[in-house]
This record gives sequence, structure tokens and C-alpha cells, in this order.
Amino acid sequence: MKRIFATLLVAACCLLSLKTTQAQELQCEVRVNSNKVAGSDKTIFQNLQTSLYEFINNTKFTEINFRQAEKIECSMLVDVTSREGNYFTAEINLALRRPVFKSNYSTPMFNYIDRKFVFEYMDGQPLDFNPNSYISNLTSTIGFYVYLMLGLDFDSFSLNGGEPFFDIAETIAQAVPQEVGSDNGGWSSTGRQNRYAIISDINNATNQPLRQFLYDYHRNGLDVMAEHPEQGREAILNAISNLQVIYERNPMCYFLQLLIESKRDEIVQIFSQGEMKIRTEASNIMKTIDPSQSSRYDAMLQNKGM
Repeated sequence: MKRIFATLLVAACCLLSLKTTQAQELQCEVRVNSNKVAGSDKTIFQNLQTSLYEFINNTKFTEINFRQAEKIECSMLVDVTSREGNYFTAEINLALRRPVFKSNYSTPMFNYIDRKFVFEYMDGQPLDFNPNSYISNLTSTIGFYVYLMLGLDFDSFSLNGGEPFFDIAETIAQAVPQEVGSDNGGWSSTGRQNRYAIISDINNATNQPLRQFLYDYHRNGLDVMAEHPEQGREAILNAISNLQVIYERNPMCYFLQLLIESKRDEIVQIFSQGEMKIRTEASNIMKTIDPSQSSRYDAMLQNKGM
């Protein structure tokens, strides 16, 4: 629970180039898959996997000291689809998890596939990174997602606690040269479904209910359900009402869509039990903001018991 109080400690972090040290904030499983790339020499992919693992897990991204049990659990699969010399085209499959208080359960915070990852990598090159300047698309993209995950995790423990990290993620996006952003759709400011769109949605003041959702759903909802399930379920109902607010303002909000996709299965499970009145309200909200999955939310009401 240290993250509840840690926000004030991070405002000045990452103003200088980062240096690798002992393991810090993340406990990230990293894998590079090259099965779609022809050729028998897989050494460069193995070395890339090792480099990415060390970069993500051994870089000090904040000024906060995390105990082992506090490290943020996530996974990253880089699925390489093609290679031409030192140039790679890939997809990134990201999964961020958060432990729930007084339980053995970890909730999915963010599940996402970035299908627009193009980068240059030479075997054995150091992965240099500075959040304030663009060095390479490889480290800018990975660094962006590290700070995005830090922000999401901290927001779930304290209201707006992830703001310093979201600000850094936006700095990384803005530091990408215009010509890179034009060639690589992942950074395009005119794109609706990419990295730039994600961080723009999060940092847009009119989307504050999304940030409120992250806190209420996890801290006031899931974290109390072990001892007070109905109280937690009601808090989660209030949290998803914030998603409805955003949907009514902008149903095309990309980060809203990603939150719904990440939480859909869990919400169905949570509201398949409990008082029917609350379950019905939750079903109605979710059918409004996720209409293509209406049948799944109707199914939440089939169990008549508590």
C-alpha cells in the first residue's frame, strides 16, 4: 500500500537520462517471439529479449524504493512479424495485473495489443533511453508503456496518484519527431487508436471520470470485497457509472474502450452474484456502454441467489 502515499515522491523523477540499477519497480515477464520470421538464426531475437528484460526490470524509472512484494506485475510479448536487416515489424501484447487486498486474486488492469510497432535494433546495442528526448522508437515505445503501467497502477491506489507518470508518458509521445510519427501510426496525433490517443484520453481534463473509475473500482471496490462484498460491489457499480458519463460524452473514446475490454469478464463475474437491484443496474449500464456484448450482461441476472 506504499503507493497510496508515494505520489509526492515522484514529481521530480526522470528529469535526467535513466541508468540501470538493481531491480526496481516492475516485475515484468518479457518474451520475444520470432516464429513468424523465416530463418534459422534466432540469436538476435534471444538477445533482444534479454536486453528488453533487463531494460524493463533493472531500470530505475522512479525515485521510489519498492519492496519485492510491492513490485508491479506485468507481462510483455513482442511478436515479431517481419525483419529486414536491422529493421523489425512487430506487435506488443501487454498485460498489467494488480493484487487485490486480502485475497490471492490479481485483477487485470490493462490488456492491450499494439499492432503498430516498428523499430531498429542491432544485435548487442545498448538500450539508451531519456524520457525527454527521442533516441529510438524501440526504447521510446517500451518506456512509454512502462510509464503508462506505472500511472495506471498508482491511480488504482490513490486518486490521480498516477499523474506524474502519465505526464512523463505524454512527454515521451511528444518527443517523437514528426516524421517518425507520420511513418509510424503508433505515434500519429491524428490516429484514433494508438499510443498517442491513449495518453491524450487519459490526460484530457474532460475525461477525469476515467481516473475516478480507476480509483473507485480498485481501492473502494475490489479491495474491500474480501470482507464486505456488497459494499465493494456497490462501489464498483458507482465506478462503472463514471464510464457511462464518458460514453455519453464521447462513445469513441479509445481509452474507455480499452478499459471496458480489460474489465468486461471481471465485471460479469462480480455482478453475477449479490443483490438483484445492484446487478440489474450494473447490467443496464454495461449494456449501454458495451452494446455488442449485451447478452453477456443479461446473463449476469440469471443466477437468482445471493
